[in-house]
Amino acid sequence: MIVETLAPRALEDGAALPGPLLTELTALYASNRAFQQLSGDFPDPDDIRPEQVATALADELAQPGAEVLLARSEGRLVAVAVTLAHHPDQADPDPWLGLLLVHAEEHRAGHGRCLAAYVENHFRIEGRTGLRLAVLENNPEALAFWTSQGYEEIARRPDLDHGRPCVVMRKSLT
Repeated sequence: MIVETLAPRALEDGAALPGPLLTELTALYASNRAFQQLSGDFPDPDDIRPEQVATALADELAQPGAEVLLARSEGRLVAVAVTLAHHPDQADPDPWLGLLLVHAEEHRAGHGRCLAAYVENHFRIEGRTGLRLAVLENNPEALAFWTSQGYEEIARRPDLDHGRPCVVMRKSLT
């Protein structure tokens, strides 16, 4: 698996993502209908449009310290991750994994585990001691996945953007 970073400047000043990349990203997001239904991030999980994905990614990259990581296997986009070097709550010392989404046709192929390990190692190299994420309470599959990766529940609270009930999880990187 090869991981590349989508540079924040890729979407600055109204710049558009290259058409083929946006097509790949839209297909990845749309392949995860069940997650999209749970999250409510897109108005119609059966009709996710390229401009919606571009806007969602631009919103992510507008956050200070945000990165969008694209994972490819055999040249095909198989997963995307969004990280935050610092949580908006200044009292929170850990970086966050805001999203990890694997193309539905690639579930259970190890791409999620590989991309999560990549993110963990990136922050470990930076000297960070832990990594946090939030899982929607109504997503038991994601809770099971993250628990299997060594993350532990540390809190339950609504997410900052939409007020959805979430389980906050943390993994020590030391």
